[in-house]
Amino acid sequence: MNQSPTLIEQGISRQHLKKTVSCASVLTLAYQSLGVIYGDLSTSPLYVYKTTFSGKLSLHEDDEEIFGVFSFIFWTFTLLALFKYVFIVLSADDNGEGGTFALYSLLCRYAKLRVLPNHQEVDEELSTYATGSPGETRQSAAVKSFFEKHPKSQKGLLIFVLLGTCMAIGDSVLTPTISVLSAVSGVKLKIPQLHENYVVIISCIILVAIFSVQRFGTHRVAFIFAPISTAWLLSISSIGVYNTIKWNPHIVSALSPVYMYKFLRNTGLEGWVSLGGVVLSITGVETMFADLGHFSSLSIKVAFSFFVYPCLILAYMGEAAFLSKHHEDIQRSFYKAIPEPVFWPVFIIATFAAVIGSQAVISATFSIISQCCALDCFPRVKIIHTSSKIHGQIYIPEVNWMLMCLCLAVTIGLRDTNMIGHAYGLAVTSVMLVTTCLMSLVMTIVWKQRTVTVLAFLICFGSIELLYFSSCVYKIPEGGWIPILLSLTFMSVMYIWNYGTTKKHEFDVENKVSIDRIVALGPSIGMVRVPGIGLVYTNLVTGVPAVFGHFVTNLPAFHRVLVFVCVKSVQVPYVGEEERFVISRVGPKEYGMFRSVVRYGYRDVPREMYDFENRLVSAIVEFVETEPGTEEEGRCNNSLRMRKEETMEIMEAKEAGVAYILGQSYAKAKQSSSVLKKLAVNVVFAFMSTNCRGTDVVLNVPHTSLLEVGMVYYV
Repeated sequence: MNQSPTLIEQGISRQHLKKTVSCASVLTLAYQSLGVIYGDLSTSPLYVYKTTFSGKLSLHEDDEEIFGVFSFIFWTFTLLALFKYVFIVLSADDNGEGGTFALYSLLCRYAKLRVLPNHQEVDEELSTYATGSPGETRQSAAVKSFFEKHPKSQKGLLIFVLLGTCMAIGDSVLTPTISVLSAVSGVKLKIPQLHENYVVIISCIILVAIFSVQRFGTHRVAFIFAPISTAWLLSISSIGVYNTIKWNPHIVSALSPVYMYKFLRNTGLEGWVSLGGVVLSITGVETMFADLGHFSSLSIKVAFSFFVYPCLILAYMGEAAFLSKHHEDIQRSFYKAIPEPVFWPVFIIATFAAVIGSQAVISATFSIISQCCALDCFPRVKIIHTSSKIHGQIYIPEVNWMLMCLCLAVTIGLRDTNMIGHAYGLAVTSVMLVTTCLMSLVMTIVWKQRTVTVLAFLICFGSIELLYFSSCVYKIPEGGWIPILLSLTFMSVMYIWNYGTTKKHEFDVENKVSIDRIVALGPSIGMVRVPGIGLVYTNLVTGVPAVFGHFVTNLPAFHRVLVFVCVKSVQVPYVGEEERFVISRVGPKEYGMFRSVVRYGYRDVPREMYDFENRLVSAIVEFVETEPGTEEEGRCNNSLRMRKEETMEIMEAKEAGVAYILGQSYAKAKQSSSVLKKLAVNVVFAFMSTNCRGTDVVLNVPHTSLLEVGMVYYV
């Protein structure tokens, strides 16, 4: 079966290729993935050995330290990158999507965790909401029961996921910094008189250029990413083979794990501390999992197993062989190991490879922030689609410039790739530990594996990651504090925003009013129905929001056709267009009131609002025409006529005009609240609410048809 270019393009977006794709299609996607997924992972040789030997670890004539470090790199790459991520974690996809939120979404659905407050039973009928076989094991039932009996554990799981997410955002600050600075610093070998300040300036210029072109979208330059990544991997692997043969072919013996034991035995504390540099060899494996939705799982496995993995192992082996004969070049080992005739071509490719690696994590951060917004864990920001064909390629201006400023601050402030490497290692190991813990829950609740299997996974991979994590923690004073500070800042923002929006929703639920009571009050307050359609936006999926009661008591008039619109996210990556709207009635037919729940997945970005009115009216008309009739209508045989009349009324109301009624609610902490709560709600949450994008902008509401109703929520 030959895949058309259109199908291939869809294959790297939300329409995933089936398992029965041809070999050519898999190879095509595998080749394309080289330019998107592996940029970060493939640039690690620039700084791994340099960072590993940046401390007090000294080299001896027997080269056991170099052999030991290479042995650690090989087995870390094999066990964590190949076995854990490629063979196991990539299988834990959520309808083809990967990443921390995909694992969290799976757990929320299978364990019945109601993290999103406006969940409905009808959401579980979505085609992408599959929860597998209904059978339960004793272990999965016990874990589910624990979450049900301890509601705080659900909040704790959310905080744990946010921690991993914030560390991943920290990666997006450190990856461009260390990649570009490491690549540019190679020029000092050929121009020794070049001052360090100029290296920093050149790096800053490249970083500014990287972030400045984000608004154009990666698809405009993505066609050159794969060839550059391929050329980079082939060049460093070829140089690795050359150095191995020329300098020390015996380095092959370091593939034995015995050298890891000898390394730790001989180096002791300093050897353990240096492991924080070794873990940098697998930076980018989380990106490989997070970008699963852009490719097929099989294509990523093929690209890594048969090309990326052997190329990088050969590169690390060759550099270790060179170091074994050139101890004095340990801090410049990568560029020193490049043969003189090919230095400048490799230097240029290295700089482009650093740009590609930066691009991958920046794009991943945009996706993460978009998902956080969908789950009410981040203030609303402007999300721009940079491609009309490839789903998920987005650009967030506020986040882009914020990341640029942070990258420039780290580059100018630290200037030292060793310190940045220490920070990077802590961020990487933290995200990997979060993934391991979430995968253990997925294996128990979703895959329903035996306890022995889950414990084997947790102990085997968790112990390795804890070893590296403990080494990175030791380096907190030497740069490791940076990802901690960044993650705590982002997590505070996310948690306070989630807390504030949850409290506002609870206020809405507790103070919703009865539509019968509002209609009954009509004659006493002189309420009238005016022509047109009124769209009342609310977060409630049942009942009438308090803001509407506040509206009609102050302005006793509302439209002949009234629709309560709830735009919400559900715990699935995507919602098909045919399942987007859920229409129901509010009150008897003569009230002319409806409710429309508009559902989006956490990877969906609402961009269809430009035609929202027509699509909503069409959905309501379809509901009216297919709604089961009452027994009285059946006896009178006038059901069809009444439906046509109601349809005509709706269409006439649309012709009269559509008005958008939005609640402009302000949350304030109650007087009896603690000082900490008042600070969080009245200061931080209020500041974010004031400065984030308004609901009318997000929903693309025309200002000429907008009515805003102000109301204070005491939470």
